[in-house]
Amino acid sequence: MIMMTLIGGLGNQMFQYAAGRSLALTTGQDLVLDRRHYRRAREHGYAMDVFELADRPVPDAEMPPFPRERPLAHMLWRLARRGPARLREAGPGYDPRVAQVTGPVWLEGYFQSERYFAKHRSVIRDELTVKMPPDPENARWLSRIKDEPRAVSLHVRRGDYVQNAKFAALHGTCTPAYYTAALDHVAAQMGEEPVVFAFSDDPAWVSENLVLPAEIRVVGHNGPDRNYEDLRLMSSCRHHIIANSSFSWWGAWLNPNPEKIVAAPERWFANPEFENPDIWPTSWIKIPG
Repeated sequence: MIMMTLIGGLGNQMFQYAAGRSLALTTGQDLVLDRRHYRRAREHGYAMDVFELADRPVPDAEMPPFPRERPLAHMLWRLARRGPARLREAGPGYDPRVAQVTGPVWLEGYFQSERYFAKHRSVIRDELTVKMPPDPENARWLSRIKDEPRAVSLHVRRGDYVQNAKFAALHGTCTPAYYTAALDHVAAQMGEEPVVFAFSDDPAWVSENLVLPAEIRVVGHNGPDRNYEDLRLMSSCRHHIIANSSFSWWGAWLNPNPEKIVAAPERWFANPEFENPDIWPTSWIKIPG
């Protein structure tokens, strides 16, 4: 089996699923998602119930013990070699060891690169598309976006990037200069003035502070428990301006249009030690700021 440990918020879980699912398809094995982390997580919860995933449920008793929770049991498990080999992601960039896996493995990491699942992108895109129909309010927004040929999604990530000092030092936030430059680039490539559909975990801040030379429609009705609705709306736009956020990364990637324009920040992390050189698909444009 391919066992993937899930950690982080929705965007991170989607990366982990995509990498594990692609490896399972390549090797002809079952995918098992280890959700145990969310029983003790404080910042995020398991968020993938909105998708129809292709994983095989496995009882906790059949999973390897976590080294931090049960160090003795984990050591005995390793000595007995009763389960899949453990492979922890080597760093923030693409880890080529994953592609060399042929048998059972226990994967741990973030796996934030399209390179892990590009060969199965159509399957991944289908399985990570929200299956349930939108509620009336989101259906109205979806109709507005689909009826607007100049629709450009723009995502502003604040939340823990601003309120949590550790996350602020690690990630940082995209600057106004970035959004202006990104919009200029997208508009030039489109050859017409965009209509911006702005998404954020802090829509009130966006309404008061985001100033750009374009019509801006702030989408602010979906709270954190319905962020998947924002994901669906973002992916329905023609083009995209994303933040340094795995959430808006997926909002752009899930758009199947091969002609889409995606502008992304040139620096993904405020701390350069954690920079991931493989976070950007090759067709996306990196914008300074």
